[in-house]
Formats: sequence, C-alpha cells, structure tokens
Amino acid sequence: MGRKIVVTGAAGFLGSHLVKELIDEGNLVVGIDNLLTGKSKNMIDMNSEKFTFIGMDICSPKLLSHPLLNGVDEIYHLASPASPRSYQAHPLKTVEVNTLGTKNMLELAMKSDAKIVFTSTSEAYGDPKITPQPETYRGNVNTWGPRACYDESKRLGEVYCYLYHALYDVKVKVARIFNTYSAGLANDDGRVISNFVTEALTGKDITVYGDGTQTRSFCYVTDTIHGLKLLMEKEDATGEIINIGNPAEITILNLAKKIKHLTQSSSRIVYQPLPVDDPTIRKPNLEKAKRLLNWEPTVSLDEGLKATIKAYKDKI
Repeated sequence: MGRKIVVTGAAGFLGSHLVKELIDEGNLVVGIDNLLTGKSKNMIDMNSEKFTFIGMDICSPKLLSHPLLNGVDEIYHLASPASPRSYQAHPLKTVEVNTLGTKNMLELAMKSDAKIVFTSTSEAYGDPKITPQPETYRGNVNTWGPRACYDESKRLGEVYCYLYHALYDVKVKVARIFNTYSAGLANDDGRVISNFVTEALTGKDITVYGDGTQTRSFCYVTDTIHGLKLLMEKEDATGEIINIGNPAEITILNLAKKIKHLTQSSSRIVYQPLPVDDPTIRKPNLEKAKRLLNWEPTVSLDEGLKATIKAYKDKI
C-alpha cells in the first residue's frame, strides 16, 4: 500500500519531477500549487487515479482544513519561486511562501504526524567566505538587496523548521539544494544552463555576467530528487540540515565554453555587468549527505548537459 504524500510547488520544475516518481512508486500524491511560477502543462501526464491537485496558495489558512489533506504521511515543501528572475519578479510572495507557507506546512505535519522535507537553498550561504560549504557554515548574506527576498526567507523557513522540531517534535528535515538542472527545465526561466543552451542552439550571443570567474556546482535533477527521497526516508536525517548538490565546481565562463563546444554553436561569448550580490563561489561539502543518507550524485555534468541539449534541440 502506497503512502499519501503532499508536494507543494507540484507544477514547478522539481515538484513535477518528484510527483511523477512518487506516483510511479504507487503512492497517492496531492499536489498543491498556485501557478504563480509553476506551469499547469508540467502536470498534464500525471496519473489521475494516483494524483489530485489543489490550486491554492499554501499560505492560505483555509488550506489546513482541506478534506484532501486528511491522513497525510509525508510532505515535500518545494513551493517557492526559485530562479533570480522569478523571485525578483515576485519578491513579497517569495518571502510569504517560504515563511508563512512553511509555517502552514509544518502545522499540517504536526496535525497529521507526518514527516516533512523543506527545500532550502545553497543561497542560505550567501557569498561564502569558505569552500566547500558545510552545513555548519553560517553564511555571508546581505539582508538589504535584490536577492534577500529569497536568501533570507529560506533562512527564516529553516528557523521555522528548527522551532517546530524543537518545540513540537515535528519530524522535519531540511535540504539545502545547490543549482539543479535538467532536460525538462523551461528554456526561458532565466537560469544559467537554460540561458546558455538556448542561446547556443539559436546562434544568439552567449551572455556571461561579470568576468565569468564565479563558480557554480550543477546537479542533475534525477540526483537531486533521489537525495530528497532519501532525506525523507532516513530516520537519522530528522532534525538535520543536509546539502544536496554536486561538488563538481565549474566557472561560468568554462560552462559557456563547454556548452558552445557541445552544441557546436557559432555563438559569440559576450560579457555583461555582474548582478548585485551574485555569489562568487558555490561548492557543497557532501560529507553529511554521504554519512546520513549514503547519497552522492552519479550524473556527470557532461552527461547531464548532453541530455539537456538534446531535449532543447527537440523543443526548438
């Protein structure tokens, strides 16, 4: 018999991938999304016998009494604008969903005695002064800038998780996710791999911000989802924050060159000024994930990029 699982942000990039896997495993899934940045087309081929959808804002106090949310076993709280373009377009909603929305989901977990995974972010580390970043690192975050609505609301979401675990013994686990990408990611969402691949395939200039020496660590979606499911499953992860990402670090300029090479593109690489508070380094320390979850990523950047390029070619 499958479990009854709630996924918030079910129409988003990560959420829709996760929902499909959970349904395939025989679970009953209730997806919640207000479609602010999620797309209903991401849910078109969900198995209707195993999937029900609630088109509501997770900050709504009415949600907790929704009849579909009785007897829930697990909650994956993924709802939030996630790319700089989308959270800067909806800054106040981003703050709400990561704070009030998180509190609402923790209330549901407490009421149902359910396990809950909150997807936080590597942005909780801000522009880090140490690398790779372990979960014990407290970060270097600016509260007064255009990225703060995302970084700081995720950090406050973690505080809510800590309090509900400490005060009410809610079975909470926090994932700090590093850049995730896939062949299925919308090619207009403003994230760097989507941008570069789309630009390379259409012959447009590949735009690098700053001098391109800033680094990122990219994790293919199947690895990220596997990490989240292990986080939910493992008792030892209760009350813990765990990095989920790929430690293979690459500069943005080298990423642009790699994508140009893999697409055999004639695009030029051009430079634009660096956005405010853009982090200079990103590389997860995975010791805790290996120890508590026995998890590490298996898809290399080249493999993941080839799959992404092939899917984008078919779309274009």
